[in-house]
Amino acid sequence: MLTALSIKNYALIDSLQVKFNDGLTIITGETGAGKSILLGGLSLVLGKRADLSSVKNPTEKCIIEATFDIANYNLKSLFKTEDLDYEPQTIIRREILPSGKSRAFVNDTPVNLDSLQALGAQLLDIHSQHQTLQLTNDDFQFQVIDALANNSNLLQDYALQLQTFKRVKSELKKLQHQKIEAAKELDYNLFLLKELEDANLVDGELEALEDEYETLNNIEEIGERLTATHELLGNTEIGVVTQLTEIKNQLSKLAPYATDYKLVADRIGSSLIELDDIFAEIEALQEALEADPNRLNTVNSKLQVINNLLQKHTVSEVSELIQIKNDLTENVSVTENLDTVIAEKESESLAVEKQLNTYALQMHKNREKAIPGLTKQLEVLLDTLGMPNARFNVDLNLSDTFLGNGKDELKFLFSANKGGQFNELKKGASGGELSRIMLAIKSILTNYTQLPTIMFDEIDTGVSGEISNKMASIMQQMSTTMQVFTITHLPQIAAKGDTHFKVFKEDVDDVTQTQLKRLSPEERVVEIAQMLGGLDMSSSAIEHAKQLLA
Repeated sequence: MLTALSIKNYALIDSLQVKFNDGLTIITGETGAGKSILLGGLSLVLGKRADLSSVKNPTEKCIIEATFDIANYNLKSLFKTEDLDYEPQTIIRREILPSGKSRAFVNDTPVNLDSLQALGAQLLDIHSQHQTLQLTNDDFQFQVIDALANNSNLLQDYALQLQTFKRVKSELKKLQHQKIEAAKELDYNLFLLKELEDANLVDGELEALEDEYETLNNIEEIGERLTATHELLGNTEIGVVTQLTEIKNQLSKLAPYATDYKLVADRIGSSLIELDDIFAEIEALQEALEADPNRLNTVNSKLQVINNLLQKHTVSEVSELIQIKNDLTENVSVTENLDTVIAEKESESLAVEKQLNTYALQMHKNREKAIPGLTKQLEVLLDTLGMPNARFNVDLNLSDTFLGNGKDELKFLFSANKGGQFNELKKGASGGELSRIMLAIKSILTNYTQLPTIMFDEIDTGVSGEISNKMASIMQQMSTTMQVFTITHLPQIAAKGDTHFKVFKEDVDDVTQTQLKRLSPEERVVEIAQMLGGLDMSSSAIEHAKQLLA
């Protein structure tokens, strides 16, 4: 419920602070006194777009702040969704800066207008004759039916299942599209994969093959040079090994004379050992060297295959070709298994759809059961509100399409006169009739669901005194379970309130300002007497006012 309101520098309001109670709160005032200003300020708190022209002094900041007691509103999940800190006493503040920029805060946390509107819709419902078109809105009509049908839990289950259904359908569609595209590429991928598999690729083999090719391709030159090297090293007369052996012998004879001679002799000995090893290695290479034209052709062919594949796939390493082969293997496997995957996804889709149908059908049955009770209650209430011939017919049909709240298509049909045809509400009811219908519906809803604070804005316009009594009684009954505000010009309604505020204008330092005042019991008598008989109150008007209040 709305517990407090503070308005600064807005329209004709310089500064206003007021606290509200539960029950039925009456707001009265002469035409033009500023009741619409009060509603405008509250609308800003609920997320209406700001307009700098509504700021009283454009050089100063406009601030509107409303405090709500939301302990019984079950809004923790909404606060979590909107990433807001939940407080049982929640403060919403709206600021309009001199620059024209607007800011909004919930419990001092900045929020955007979408979040503010989502929260505001759960806190305060401002209802006027001009807003009765909500009655003709499908979503609102379903809210009414579902409240009476106790479909709240089913709607939540259905919404979650609908999300799952849409996800599974989307995944199935992607798989089917993937299958079509994959089928186009499958033959080519299989061809590429076979090429790579036939190549029998081994990581690191390219370098080894290149070395082997160079050896086989130049075997004659290699043989000649190995032979020449072997001769230079091992010739018994002039070979390097023979001469180095002689050098070592000569230096060894000098070793006893000085350490330096011994060191040189040892180094020659080490070189001779290494040279002997090289000489043996060359002999081994000579023995291993063998011309093999067939192997040369094999190596050459394998190199051509690898190089062609490297060029074809625009890579530089055999390891990259192996990775491409692995990827192709996986793609081909996925493509070949798509039918199985699609079949599994279709089965999942059917199971989800079956459960979704179960929820939708149960909601449909609940709605069918609730409709007679709703139409009966509406007709009884409208009879008391001066519409004795009003008749309702709710047309509910089960469709083949999954909608946001089930599979039902809904129409509220109305007839105001005996023997009259049923028409849709927007065609069959006048503005005044729509106002009374809306009041009746909101009154019924208070018995089935927790409604936000409601503010009726002169919905009693054009209503007779007797009917206004009945409207006031309905509002009074509603206020036993929720907070109700009503802005009225009718004394019969004003007298029913638990609390009474008056909106009025006054001149302060030659500046007109709007004020809001809580009336005392004595002031209420005067206010209602003036509503009955004008400013020149008669004693009969005073007595009548007292009787109404009594």
